[in-house]
Amino acid sequence: MKILYFYQYFSTPKGAWGTRVYEFAKEWVKAGHEVTVITSVYSKSDLKANKLIEDQFFDGIHVKVINVKIDNKQSFFKRIWSFLLYSIISSYYAVKLSADVVIASSGPITVGIPGLIAKYIRGRKLVFETRDLWPEGAIELGIIKNNTFQRLAYWFEKKCYNASSFIITLSPGMTKNIQKRFGIEKIIDVTNAANIELFSDLKPFHDNKLISKSYAIYTGNIGLVNNSYWLYEAAKILKNKGREDIKIVLIGEGQQREELEQLAIKENVSNFVRLNLMPKAELVSYIQNSFVSLVPLKGTPVLDTSSPNKFFESLAAGIPVIQNTQGWMKDFLIEYNVGYTLDPNNPIQLAETLIFMKDNSIETELMGKNASIVAKDNFDKDFLAGKMLDALKQVHNDFN
Repeated sequence: MKILYFYQYFSTPKGAWGTRVYEFAKEWVKAGHEVTVITSVYSKSDLKANKLIEDQFFDGIHVKVINVKIDNKQSFFKRIWSFLLYSIISSYYAVKLSADVVIASSGPITVGIPGLIAKYIRGRKLVFETRDLWPEGAIELGIIKNNTFQRLAYWFEKKCYNASSFIITLSPGMTKNIQKRFGIEKIIDVTNAANIELFSDLKPFHDNKLISKSYAIYTGNIGLVNNSYWLYEAAKILKNKGREDIKIVLIGEGQQREELEQLAIKENVSNFVRLNLMPKAELVSYIQNSFVSLVPLKGTPVLDTSSPNKFFESLAAGIPVIQNTQGWMKDFLIEYNVGYTLDPNNPIQLAETLIFMKDNSIETELMGKNASIVAKDNFDKDFLAGKMLDALKQVHNDFN
């Protein structure tokens, strides 16, 4: 089976970004399928390009890199331009390249453009992968305010879903949302996966500035959507309580990174620590040596459906999670006793929970053991790659 995958954020484990598409495609290639990924150059990925279009290969995966740069620090209009430019160039490959199944992986929703062209011009079977509910999320967060643009975005979202032979979502919450709004039946959720072998195999820890099990860790974008000020305020509260032995460590980049670093210096919040982006292989030991992983998001209903990579990777590393959404992750933490759900607007509660977890290491370690078990049972990358491949085979077989 020839699989054509439109995804703007492709990265291997050498990058500082999620590797879902790499991990899945690698398993599909092993199973004898041909996979071509059309991607761009994301600032957190390890991909680089010198020409407008470059053909690169990773573990048998053919990756066409369109030299369009995407960065979370870009202005709104520059990011929109990057999304559109990628989609326009990708549309050429939607027409040119042969494929049995085409996957369009959103967000952004503009990736649906080459997907629709592949379907309507070349008659390909389209599978739409929903990584987040766009444009609903952008509208709830106030990113898209223009009414005309909102209506256009909702129309295009509906067009993409209705044109698809199958829909893959990244969380049960997304599946329920789409089923409720569109009445679609051919839809399943295939969550983000964890590389169990990578994250469960203990790695040496060489950071002399951090003591093992003395810090809570956050990995990812530092910005408004990720509720990064919640983390800063909690660190400040811990300091004021005389608990500077508990650090909050952020590993990442983002729109609010510089202002939070400057604020920490100005207010002498020394237990708020920010480290640079690092390859996944280096990141593992930092996660393994934390006593809890933080998965914060802004308190808005659409984010209750989120499926953050850090959630799965933390569980695979045997680290409990603190998160603050009211959807499927909250239910999951309760069911398997692997962490806590807190109020996204209450940093005092976060500080107090961190103190409790640090001072009650037996209970915290038990949650970590539960996390390792549940990750192996539910989020193994090979299992989830096979689950998605089964859906692709179903689409291909229905076509033939």
